[in-house]
Amino acid sequence: MLEISGLTAHYGKNEVVSDARIILNAGEVVALIGANAAGKTTMMRLIVGLKKATRGSISFVGQSLDSLPTSRRVGMGIILVPEGRQVFARSSVSDNLIMGAYHRSDRNHIDSDLELAFAMFPRLVERRKQRAGSLSGGEQQMLAIARGLMGRPKCLLLDEPTLGLAPLVVDEISNTIRTLARSGIPILLAEQNAAMALDVANRAYVLASGRIAAEGTPAALRNTPLIQQLYFGATGVKAET
Repeated sequence: MLEISGLTAHYGKNEVVSDARIILNAGEVVALIGANAAGKTTMMRLIVGLKKATRGSISFVGQSLDSLPTSRRVGMGIILVPEGRQVFARSSVSDNLIMGAYHRSDRNHIDSDLELAFAMFPRLVERRKQRAGSLSGGEQQMLAIARGLMGRPKCLLLDEPTLGLAPLVVDEISNTIRTLARSGIPILLAEQNAAMALDVANRAYVLASGRIAAEGTPAALRNTPLIQQLYFGATGVKAET
């Protein structure tokens, strides 16, 4: 579905992604694991066209994305759920969800998809008229994922979906990712929480200082010194509910 080859990007003179090669196949959950500032968010921004690569290529279902603007990529079904949730704080939960479908031409299906989103996240139903900014951190993350699903993704990019969340909420988000994977949506998951990421992924890449330092199945990576020493259980972020 998604193929990244030799991707390199800079901020000024600083190389933040270096010669990255990633493949996401249909129906897979692929984890991109790395500490803070490893280059995960930059990778996501490169895929959706919010950041321009210095060199390398990105293709989706065999079509090059390199010259396409973000709007075209979103129209192809590449949907990013950004780090930090980035909900529209002053708008209602329902309006946030509807905004997720802004690019769609099949307006007659939006109401049914809205009900599917509420069915996946029942906690949002009773808050549908509530301002998004008044939700808890976990509820905002659920809203951000549901808003992404309103775009009918053919490829879903999740950037740090469990960052700062309490363990029980992390479990909820993990179960949601498993449910989405069973529905057939390919997912690229960027995460500091290696334990969670390896638990839900089919394959994983470890990103360190912008470079792919290791790749493989969760079973192959879980007990490697790289994962054990650098990533397990060390996000250093206060948890929200």
